[in-house]
Amino acid sequence: MRAKGDFHLHSTHSDGRRTPAELAAIAHRNGLRVIALTDHDTVNGLSEMRAALRAYPEITLVPGVELSTDLPGTEVHILGYWVDEHDPQFQAALARFREGRVGRGRAMVNKLTALGFPLSWERVQEIAGDASIGRPHIAQAMVEAGYVASTDEAFDRFLGRNGPAYVEREKLSPAEAIKLIRDAGGVPVVAHPTYIANMEQEVAALVPHGLMGMEVYYRRYTPEQIAALRALADRLGLFPLGGSDYHAMEREEETEPGDIPLPDEVVDAFMALGRGRPGYEPLRGQGRP
Repeated sequence: MRAKGDFHLHSTHSDGRRTPAELAAIAHRNGLRVIALTDHDTVNGLSEMRAALRAYPEITLVPGVELSTDLPGTEVHILGYWVDEHDPQFQAALARFREGRVGRGRAMVNKLTALGFPLSWERVQEIAGDASIGRPHIAQAMVEAGYVASTDEAFDRFLGRNGPAYVEREKLSPAEAIKLIRDAGGVPVVAHPTYIANMEQEVAALVPHGLMGMEVYYRRYTPEQIAALRALADRLGLFPLGGSDYHAMEREEETEPGDIPLPDEVVDAFMALGRGRPGYEPLRGQGRP
């Protein structure tokens, strides 16, 4: 049985392959009642998603964003929910991050060329369209060019953190991302914590900075992983959230929206946590079809 909520979805406004309208249709097909659009460094897809959801009034939208941050030797992704998407300071920061993605993308393409794998920057831009340019767009261009068989291979061999074509982002610390989200009225949640080196230590260190939750019910986490993460969240006083991190990238670990072991009571409790925040909408779809 699928969950009724999914709080981690990406669209064509960042590095997903489905438009907000397509995501809305998938969410409806899968019986979801609450979804969060959490594109990287942008909230530009939210108005399009709201328009699409007029056809599915049983689904409630939680406005969100995902920010990539760095610690020595590891990355930490921070999700922000119910942010004031019109806040000038928040929008200015997101615009700066997106501009940095363009420079970073160009630098990666230049590195690949030097390695003997030339790509057209114009083609990478075409693949990205109006989205914030990211490594998945470069990976898709590499697949098209025949340099790799899959986007997974592109990351494993070239674009991953230790790959020869990797380029660092503008440095943003997790604490800075948390402050940015909270200043915009939002709820900061650490994404896919098992990807973080020294997870327990690093997540615990973010609690004094205002971290409010962590992903516990993520993709294909095993019951044992979920139990361990839930115990950590409870010990640190963090809300245990969940999401599929759906990109429609056809990668091996991908799961459909809602295909996560997220209990209904967690969805309802998280919606209660958002009440009164800038992007809050009343939970319309508590029942199931």
